[in-house]
Amino acid sequence: METPTDSVTATAALPKAPHADLVIALGPEPLAVETAGGKAARLGEMTAAGLPVPPAFCLSTGLFDLFLRETGLAAEIRAAEARGAAGAAIRELIVSREIPGPIARTVLAAYADLGRPRVAVRSSACREDSADQSFAGQHDTVLDVSGEAALLDAVRTCWASLWSDRAAAYRDGGTAGSIAVVVQEMVHADVSGVLFTVDPVGGRPNRLVVEACCGLGEGLVSGRVSSDFFAVDDRTLEVVEERVRYKVTKCASVTPGTIGMTKVDAADRSAPCLTRDQLTALARLALDVRAHYGTEQDIEWAMREGTLYLLQTRPITTRPREHTAGEKHSPYVAPQSEAVREGTLWSRMDIGEIFVGLMSPLGLSFARYYQQHVHRDCAAALGVRDTGDVDLHMGYLQGHVYLNISYTAHLLGQCLPTRDQRHFTSRFVSEEADLSTYDNPFGTFPGGIEDLLSTLHWVRFTGTEMLTMKHRAEEMVATRLYEFDRARRLDLTRMSRRELHAELGRYLDFFHDAHVGYMPYYINAFGFYGVLTELCGKWLGDAGDNLQNRLKTDMSSLRTVASAQDIWKIAQAAKARPGVMAIIDGAPLEQIARRLREDDEGRAFWDTEMEPFMRANGTRGRQEMELTHPRWIDDPSYIFQMIRRYAADGFSVDDIMGRSRARAEGDARAALEKLPLPRRRTLETVIGLYTLCSELRETTRMSMITSIWLVRNVVYEVGRRLVAEGVLHSTDEVAHLDFEDVRAYLAGGRGAREVFSRAKLDERRRVHDYHNRLPEPPLTFVGEHDPTRSVRPAAGGTRLEGLGSSPGRIVGRARIVEDLVWQADEFQPGEILVTRYTDASWTPLFAIAGGVVTDIGSMLSHSSIVSREFNVPSVVNTKYATQRINTGDLVTVDGDTGVVEVVEG
Repeated sequence: METPTDSVTATAALPKAPHADLVIALGPEPLAVETAGGKAARLGEMTAAGLPVPPAFCLSTGLFDLFLRETGLAAEIRAAEARGAAGAAIRELIVSREIPGPIARTVLAAYADLGRPRVAVRSSACREDSADQSFAGQHDTVLDVSGEAALLDAVRTCWASLWSDRAAAYRDGGTAGSIAVVVQEMVHADVSGVLFTVDPVGGRPNRLVVEACCGLGEGLVSGRVSSDFFAVDDRTLEVVEERVRYKVTKCASVTPGTIGMTKVDAADRSAPCLTRDQLTALARLALDVRAHYGTEQDIEWAMREGTLYLLQTRPITTRPREHTAGEKHSPYVAPQSEAVREGTLWSRMDIGEIFVGLMSPLGLSFARYYQQHVHRDCAAALGVRDTGDVDLHMGYLQGHVYLNISYTAHLLGQCLPTRDQRHFTSRFVSEEADLSTYDNPFGTFPGGIEDLLSTLHWVRFTGTEMLTMKHRAEEMVATRLYEFDRARRLDLTRMSRRELHAELGRYLDFFHDAHVGYMPYYINAFGFYGVLTELCGKWLGDAGDNLQNRLKTDMSSLRTVASAQDIWKIAQAAKARPGVMAIIDGAPLEQIARRLREDDEGRAFWDTEMEPFMRANGTRGRQEMELTHPRWIDDPSYIFQMIRRYAADGFSVDDIMGRSRARAEGDARAALEKLPLPRRRTLETVIGLYTLCSELRETTRMSMITSIWLVRNVVYEVGRRLVAEGVLHSTDEVAHLDFEDVRAYLAGGRGAREVFSRAKLDERRRVHDYHNRLPEPPLTFVGEHDPTRSVRPAAGGTRLEGLGSSPGRIVGRARIVEDLVWQADEFQPGEILVTRYTDASWTPLFAIAGGVVTDIGSMLSHSSIVSREFNVPSVVNTKYATQRINTGDLVTVDGDTGVVEVVEG
């Protein structure tokens, strides 16, 4: 039997391929689905209609069937299926079998006719992309294939994918049938995306919906890159809505045959992916496609050097719900009266400090678990006697989590410090909410004997809390370290489903206890800050304005702040080992950890420096209640970026931590000295209590986020198993799971395909994508909200007003940071950090920032506290900073007045 190499050599000598009749060029003749598969048939239709489809040919199902017969695989596969062999075993039979010479020459002759370009090799199954059932994504695609040997390997891979677990799950016991393969010239796109000829979720009429990203569309499909959103009126072809995002990364060819993530050029990050003329041309093409097929279409497209290509189109088989203009939505999860719906005050300022920003369907479902099983006990931990209806505590709008401020204030009326609801409400309200006519629809707590009983309960509970809070914090720290060390020793992949269910139960118990234990420190820190603010304003007049943010409280021992110091120490240890520093500086981010552990010097560095750091800080991460985000211990790329930055810039520890310790008290101390002794002592006592609660809050917060990491580990182990069973296409789809389904699956009794519905997964993805392209919802609002209302910053302005959360004034160059991992190495010392929001994971970057500006935030978010500790001027809740400021702009940040101005564009 000839080898592929022999067949390559012989190709040029043959004037005609032996089985040329089994290869179909995409052209004017219609292709039968039975011989070309759904994808190739659709591409053939598009080509015949004169649409701009990249040149391609199809290896028919007949050629695949011939391959099976000629190699004897047909009989072997029948026997394997009869004995119930796994799909992986059948796939291995195919990919390991040489393609017979005549068949190989047939494939390579068609490749030569195409001009031997770099190609995309795509499976085309017979039931794929049909009008009634789409198998899109179930079979393999191999991108950027170059050369004859690589092409033959890619063809075998696509043939073998007929027995992929994903395809088997979709067949649901049906026969495998046959498969064709499309070999299509690769479009190394500058811009790619999707276009829906009808709003796929919002249902607004006469709208073509376009999502566009830099580079290849695979980045958009996987959700790994930011995309621009455009809505085009299908009657006038005018752009009626757009949302241009800051784009840091793109999916592109890294080396021939290798697709990976690379950075978007700095000049292109803030610019729209498409010009108006390009959008118009794309819209015209989409209308042609819709007219040709007579039904709404989901179109994949790409653009290279200004030329548009259509890569695929599929019918949209589910019609979205019609949207009514001005329709409003309520965050409530259960029906409520009109008075309650329209009168409730909602806020997402500092809600747990971890429910930040848009959340995935998995993240939202986990938030609902927290609401149902944990939040009530968190309220009880504050001394609340009657914890009320758990369904009323929280709400959900446009993929964001909100706290029901009205109901929470009503319940906290049982506690003496918050008997006056304004003491609580004022801490969760931004200027977006007009409270001039606000009246809590839940009223005040009943009064009379109920108030007395609640007050006695709160006094007894709070007294016990103040006496035991230090000891309880120590116990929480010890428990966290025990659970962390235990988890590091376990191998979840070796556990049975029953064992994994028990492990999840253990972690959820820890999750409950950690959150309940943390909540008093969190609320008490808020409370003492509020008292401090009120007393400064009352006793010091104008001199007390913003004084609470100027008082020296020296919280450099905060765990969050100390993490920057820890990274500095690691950077110095790496610099002392040239071989280690060479790996950290020179290796791709995703390979550094592996290369360090494979190197003798690197292994020693890992054990002595990285492991202790990870034990203390490793469960931190971005948007920590969002289970889909990896933590530092899962992906240390950000840590390596900061090691590079700290080492390269030659910072001393005093440069990082000394900013806090060296801060002079100045006028703040002088103002205190003017007070009568009793008032000064009172303020000093309040400052001490605020400092203590803040320190304990940080200490116990690590228990809380570690418990989330433990739960995440089990969820992703379930995800790994679902990918292996073919229920999920990849672990990217874990984001679209429902947490209750994960619990139900582990509890046993039902199979994976029964529990995890593909239709529901796809629907959650569509809704999430829809939420992702909508404007950011308000930080606070009263009543209901129209999620499709477009919110745009005022044009042409250079002045932004927000909340001055850390005092001081600075002028510096701005840098928009969207992705910590990819941009940490770009950030220069002294630059103004401008981003949508921050959390504790940003602390190492704060240590070298000149100032901080965010779209959302509040006075007591972690970013505000850390900014104050590092003496970094900060303005939060500007709403539009990331849209109005560009990287490189010279900006003034005034942390006292809350004003940000662009001095020089």
